[in-house]
Amino acid sequence: MAHQHEEHPGHQGPGNQHGHEYHGHQDHGHHHGHTDIDWAVMAPLLESQAELFAPLYERAMAWVAKEVTEPGLIVDTGSGPGVVACLFAETFPGARVVAVDGSEPLLERARARAARLGITDRFTTVTGELPDVLVELDYPADLLWASNALHHLGDQRAALAAFAERLAPGGTLALLEGGLPARFLPRDIGFGRPGLQARIDAVEADWFTRMREDLPGSVAVTEDWPALMAAAGLKPARTRSFLLDLPAPVSDRARAYVVASLTRTRESLESGLDADDLAALDRLLDPDDEASVHHRADLFVLKAHTVHTAVRTG
Repeated sequence: MAHQHEEHPGHQGPGNQHGHEYHGHQDHGHHHGHTDIDWAVMAPLLESQAELFAPLYERAMAWVAKEVTEPGLIVDTGSGPGVVACLFAETFPGARVVAVDGSEPLLERARARAARLGITDRFTTVTGELPDVLVELDYPADLLWASNALHHLGDQRAALAAFAERLAPGGTLALLEGGLPARFLPRDIGFGRPGLQARIDAVEADWFTRMREDLPGSVAVTEDWPALMAAAGLKPARTRSFLLDLPAPVSDRARAYVVASLTRTRESLESGLDADDLAALDRLLDPDDEASVHHRADLFVLKAHTVHTAVRTG
């Protein structure tokens, strides 16, 4: 799937094309030839980050469940290590779930998770690049979930059309795209120029634009997701944003997520930030500095994801 594993620098966060959060951004900094990322090595981080966001995903699923009552088949496109796909299996105990991703090492972890949860009788995986791999599905989907996967595909209109074609009549596409950039720190962190994260957001937005432009077959579109789903022949239904709000003091897992996210930001955005901001980032990432994110008591995680749904009528 057009390796759906990434996310952008810190941009719209997690989810990554792998249903992950991967804040290298969240996968960033890399170039879209995901060939430079060893997903087997990244898998534990992706898994931990997706687990951190599980409360957000669970609320989104409960919201989707009001519209999709008894799906027979749920397809998670860009599933990564399967955390979200397995949450779907738990949320919809009567459904079969197919996790689709371009990385076999990540899908191995998805199958292992399903085995631990005792759901292997209704959990399968498909390896391949989106959206073409969807033709390998044996049946149309009653619910197709695409979490931060679409923006890694050059022609998003064509991809949405492919998603729509794989829906059963009355089936729902749930598209997670957009939301708000994550916040981890107060505006004034006690050193450097206040507003560091806002400046990082601006640089990441430019990075994201270049990433999109560099994708094979890239086509620029206005990111009006309901309108794009309508253009794919679907009937837009609802849109809602979901918040992950982890106030200080954070858990070790949340702290590790922040460290990983800011580390990827530092690696990938060096050319866009000025020397003072880079120095502030270096201090934030220095484990020997009490003012770093490794030790700060004021660290938090605040992030919003937006989900848009649309239905295949007829």
